[in-house]
Amino acid sequence: MDVLDRIREQVEGNPVIIYMKGTPKMPQCGFSSRAAQALQECGEEFAYVNILADPEIFENLPRYANWPTFPQLYIDSELIGGCDITLEHFQNGELKTMVTEAIAKATPN
Repeated sequence: MDVLDRIREQVEGNPVIIYMKGTPKMPQCGFSSRAAQALQECGEEFAYVNILADPEIFENLPRYANWPTFPQLYIDSELIGGCDITLEHFQNGELKTMVTEAIAKATPN
């Protein structure tokens, strides 16, 4: 499977997914750490991909949504942004709403 197809499948198959350096429990950079922490504070499960463990995704993810930096947060198959935008949404309360709504929409009744 082509790497862009793999990324598309991950983004469309998870209501909330973050592409980050490391994992939420063991982040490998400050930006990834802060973005993952904001997501964890929302209290919902989310998917993640450690881009350091998958060089093919690391090299090609910037092409997927034309976003050059990491982390990259996708909610409801839409790129939200990186660390700064994620933290901005968290601080104004929008992130929790976005995450909760995406999870509810993806969960069968």
